[in-house]
Amino acid sequence: MKKLKAAILGSGNIGTDLMYKLERSSYVEMSVMVGIDPQSEGLLRAKERGYQALHTGIDGLVAVPEAFDIVFDATTAYAHIEHARKIEALNKRMIDLTPAAIGPFVVPAANLTQHLQQTNVNMVTCGGQATIPIVYAINEVVPLDYAEIVATVSSASAGPGTRANIDEFTRTTALAIEQVGGAKKGKAIIILNPAEPPIMMRDTIHVLTSEEGHDVEIVEAIHNIVKVVQQYVPGYRLKGMPIVEGKKVTITLEVEGAGDFFPSYSGNLDIMTAAAAKVADELAKMAVTAQ
Repeated sequence: MKKLKAAILGSGNIGTDLMYKLERSSYVEMSVMVGIDPQSEGLLRAKERGYQALHTGIDGLVAVPEAFDIVFDATTAYAHIEHARKIEALNKRMIDLTPAAIGPFVVPAANLTQHLQQTNVNMVTCGGQATIPIVYAINEVVPLDYAEIVATVSSASAGPGTRANIDEFTRTTALAIEQVGGAKKGKAIIILNPAEPPIMMRDTIHVLTSEEGHDVEIVEAIHNIVKVVQQYVPGYRLKGMPIVEGKKVTITLEVEGAGDFFPSYSGNLDIMTAAAAKVADELAKMAVTAQ
């Protein structure tokens, strides 16, 4: 089966980890790594592994359109605006790992196939990928009036891109909680924890249901959706049983990374790259079916 050739924009932590995940894909083939610093670790590793490594940014990438079918943007929300315009002009597909949210939100456990005909899809945020499946699962049982998530990640796993995108993180995640999760009102908070040794990603989810009396179904739905996420993020797990108190439901999660490039505590970064690779695989399957 012919694989889709992939280019990664951004040679930082997320782009480098994504490279390793794409190497395991049966449907997508790593082809080009793009950065702006010729000495960045991501570009050096890509070159060592036999891939094309460009340090001339988006302009260098668009000069070699034959080298890729799909582009992953692992830069910043601000930069993605220009990147999206230039890639769309080439009639190429794009998976956005920034909180720019130009394209529709995709959370694999909730709406994997819903928007894959779009040229640009957005992977929300690490907090969104971790928590929205839970919000979505509960909303399938009983409508949610409100959902609030608190994502706590190690400060050591928050690179320059993550820190530059914090405002976009809160807005984009809250919007996706509503649009994908189904809550009438969403709110998102991120905490960078400086503890040493670094902590694993922890997420707390609070929801208010529209009515009481669905305790058993809610808990069952939560456990079922956790198994779905674990298919592409094995380190995704509940921390304790969900707590149902009338209309209020509280869930705590932990996300352990696979250790491809990041330390295992960087589950916040790992879940983004794993989710993006999952979406790319589905895009590639659709492309084969369409042929």
